[in-house]
Amino acid sequence: MILLITPSARGQDCAQGLHQATSETTQVASTLRQAASCLRAQDFSAVVIDQSAVDLEPDESDSVLQHLGTAVPVYVSFAVNGMERVVRELRIALQRREKEGKIARQIAEQELRSELKSTATAILVSCEMALKLPELTAAAQTRMQTVHQLAQQICGKLGIAE
Repeated sequence: MILLITPSARGQDCAQGLHQATSETTQVASTLRQAASCLRAQDFSAVVIDQSAVDLEPDESDSVLQHLGTAVPVYVSFAVNGMERVVRELRIALQRREKEGKIARQIAEQELRSELKSTATAILVSCEMALKLPELTAAAQTRMQTVHQLAQQICGKLGIAE
């Protein structure tokens, strides 16, 4: 969903144009205060901010920025830019947001994989050492072998050579 912030009387027409260009539902806020309220109530992928709204309420712009969440802000001037330019800027911002999100997910996955590799390796080593203890009971040995096998499965899924 996109939030369009503009005091313009043509706000609904602009929202319709953004919706047609992106296929995303577009909500209009005519003031920054109203926009901050919308941002607190729901999540948006992008917030298109008409510069004239910022000029009318400069003190409220910080409140909007604090509530953006994961939405990407796109500043435009409807007084200067046509709808085509606004749509182009919005598409670029949405593509950048998608790319950054993908990179962040990949980094998180790599970090998790690394942590799991370390833990799984530690479990394998501990199990192997415990299985070599002469005073290990048969029941404990069976359980330790099960843990060892499970750790090996995890290592296999993580691509760790044993």
